[in-house]
Amino acid sequence: MRDYINIGPAPAEEDCAQVGQDNFYERARAEGRAFINLIRRTLGDEPDGALLKLKGFPHDFGTYYEVVCYYEEDNRAAFEYALRCEAEAPYRWDDEARQELKAAGFPVNADI
Repeated sequence: MRDYINIGPAPAEEDCAQVGQDNFYERARAEGRAFINLIRRTLGDEPDGALLKLKGFPHDFGTYYEVVCYYEEDNRAAFEYALRCEAEAPYRWDDEARQELKAAGFPVNADI
């Protein structure tokens, strides 16, 4: 059986796209892709039985998106990777993620 753990829409200490904002869908998808790539650079690629993916969730004001880590419940390595993603995902964008977002048309500020 497959389950998932929510990681978040972007690193915890960064601003992210808000439902109702201009270009929300495009920005949320760009941030989600950049966050997935950042997690993979930090924690390594998913083991067999795990998958980082952007998932939509219904909300009163529209659908919002978060990165989740799907895992096969009977696969210990996949489950442990999902737990690591939840606990150890980076809190800030790195330079590569900033460049990725800038290339997508959504630049973010560098760390202060």
